[in-house]
Amino acid sequence: MSNLKGKRAVISGASRGIGRGIAIQLAKAGADVVINYRSHEGEADEVVAACEAHGVRAFKVAADLADQQQTEALVDQADELLGGLDIVVSNAAYSDRHTMLDSDLEEFRKTIDISMWGAFYLIRRGARKLVDAGNGGNLVVISSPHAHIAMPGAMAYNMAKAANDQMARTAACELAQYGIRCNIIHPGWTNTPGERKFFSEETLEKKGSELPLGRLGEPEEIGRGVVFLCDPESRYITGSTITIDGGIQLPFKEMYRVEEANAR
Repeated sequence: MSNLKGKRAVISGASRGIGRGIAIQLAKAGADVVINYRSHEGEADEVVAACEAHGVRAFKVAADLADQQQTEALVDQADELLGGLDIVVSNAAYSDRHTMLDSDLEEFRKTIDISMWGAFYLIRRGARKLVDAGNGGNLVVISSPHAHIAMPGAMAYNMAKAANDQMARTAACELAQYGIRCNIIHPGWTNTPGERKFFSEETLEKKGSELPLGRLGEPEEIGRGVVFLCDPESRYITGSTITIDGGIQLPFKEMYRVEEANAR
């Protein structure tokens, strides 16, 4: 693919997991990329090398998305390194799982600071760069089904992702006059290092096999969704949500009734 050849992108939280998949797929499509990381520098180096293997320019920039100044500096540095920006992807997130009554408020605030405020800082600064450049562009927000599913034990993350969705749709309204598109992706249960924080390998394998398509998603599959949204051929899509979840939001338990019917 070379449908994004010459485009310039910055991706937050791109040293591993979904962000890594996004960065590599954008590079594969021809875009130059800036990979943001906070604490996994070695893995960021690996992503840079993987992107460069596709013949594009790739750079790493450290920044903590919970910090407004660092986030804005990330966008400024990406703009300088690449000679402009065309694509800004908000992917960095954090989550700590406890019920509301047992929440550690420091962890709760950290989830909000990174997953909500960090997304806002990045999208706002990125939008300003795109508006000033006057060439249109794309903003993509990696949100979650948590935006509308009240998942117990994840209140802060649920809140942050619901805010992400409204932020992105409002940005789409406000930026359409500049030819800037803003869209959302809802990944489902994806095979990332972050999932190992909450689930064992045995649980991930077992529960993944019970999903409608029989497995967890892979980061590159989310990345291909980002490439699709940023493709110039997708120029009439804005304010939309693409769900890439292997059917996890379907009433898939009802599928067993289908199996029973087929058996009869």
